[in-house]
Amino acid sequence: MAKNATHIASALILLAAAFVMLAQPFADLSNTTHIMLGGIIITLCIWIFKPLNLPYSVGGLFLAAFSLAVGLSPAVVFSGFSQSAIWTLIPALFFGYVLQRTGLGKRIALGIVKLFKPSYPTLVLAWVIIGTVLSVLTPSITVRIAIVIPIALECCELCRIEKNSRGNSLILLTAFAMALIPGAGWLSGMLGGPIIQGMFNAVPGLEGLVTFSSWFNVMFLPLMLVTVIVAAAGLFLLKPKEKIPQEVATAIKNYPLAKMTRQEIIASIILSCVFLMFVTSRFHGIPDVAVCLAAAFAFFLSKLLEPADFNAGVNWDLVVFIGIAISLGGIFVETGLSEWLAGIIVPALSPIGGNPWLFMFGAVTFMFIWRFFDIAIFIPTMAIVIPIIPAIQEAYGIGPLAWLPILIMAHNAFFMAYQNIWAVMSRSIAGERAWDNKHMSAYGVVYFVACLVAVAVSMPLWSSIGLFGG
Repeated sequence: MAKNATHIASALILLAAAFVMLAQPFADLSNTTHIMLGGIIITLCIWIFKPLNLPYSVGGLFLAAFSLAVGLSPAVVFSGFSQSAIWTLIPALFFGYVLQRTGLGKRIALGIVKLFKPSYPTLVLAWVIIGTVLSVLTPSITVRIAIVIPIALECCELCRIEKNSRGNSLILLTAFAMALIPGAGWLSGMLGGPIIQGMFNAVPGLEGLVTFSSWFNVMFLPLMLVTVIVAAAGLFLLKPKEKIPQEVATAIKNYPLAKMTRQEIIASIILSCVFLMFVTSRFHGIPDVAVCLAAAFAFFLSKLLEPADFNAGVNWDLVVFIGIAISLGGIFVETGLSEWLAGIIVPALSPIGGNPWLFMFGAVTFMFIWRFFDIAIFIPTMAIVIPIIPAIQEAYGIGPLAWLPILIMAHNAFFMAYQNIWAVMSRSIAGERAWDNKHMSAYGVVYFVACLVAVAVSMPLWSSIGLFGG
């Protein structure tokens, strides 16, 4: 049924793209721009619905070929690949690969679990710490999920928790959420950071606005609030009545950890230095991309990575997808689509645009709803919204950085598993022990409410740093 729905939706969108290109219904757009719009619609269809199971990169290659055929210059079509963001992304993928390959990530997670006397509250606290620490060491949520979910499964087994029970869902969902949420508080804590940075840099007027410092100033407080609220509310929502038996607590405490290897020591030193360089960038002035590239060089120099790992350590499908997605900003500007979209969207925001509180709550709520439809890790929506941010700022005084929490909070939404590729990945790893879907939906609602609370608490901070009225 799901496949049929996907095929039907894809067919309807393709028909809409054909109509746009042939009928050319918009008086404000030229013939060429109509054709380009049709090509973009087809690309979004491939990215969101993945007809015939086409990978994201194939959609990007189609858009590149289509844009060149329409007459756009290679400098515009491939502009995303000249952005520093894509060269931050590639070494960042190596970070996760090293963390997983050396066993350092698993050691950190198990070591933190063993620090506490096992109980449901302390396990939740452990996952908060694990998610935060791993987010410092790697921006790859995929790697963090690959590390924490197997350990969460082992905890469920050791604690003799029944499948589909509240306790089973609590441990797995907390592990998943803490691998997902805290890292959004700083630029290098998730791959969405470099992606948005690249998209901002591709839009005239937004260049250089997104840095480690500016991201941290806007995002750290709300995302830490969301982390705490989700962890506490999840415990209240799903905590079982029965306690973990004492013999189980002893078994977890005695879970063996091998001696730390030379590879793990080197990896921990390099990754710690990377984050330290990010945090102190305002003092030394070295660009984040230079730090990431130097770290990747250090991995190969120290033999943590071998030549064969250059292909194995990087998801090149993701790299091509992101590079073309970042290029969309330049394509929108070059073809006049940004100006046309701004003429539609900016007036539509007038009921809430004049009031920052209404705007933030309205935009966050809409994006969470829209997340049911854009399941391509929200990249298509980012690519459409970011090029028109200058027009929204000019009309309503909403600063460009105000869009960071709006986009990132919705990017991580997980009312249902299909919305979030990391939720799908977690369920796949967990197999028959996966959380109950009803529990996940309730947990997803908790995350949404936590985001709204975080927005309310953060509004005075955002106003004080000039996000509104500029």
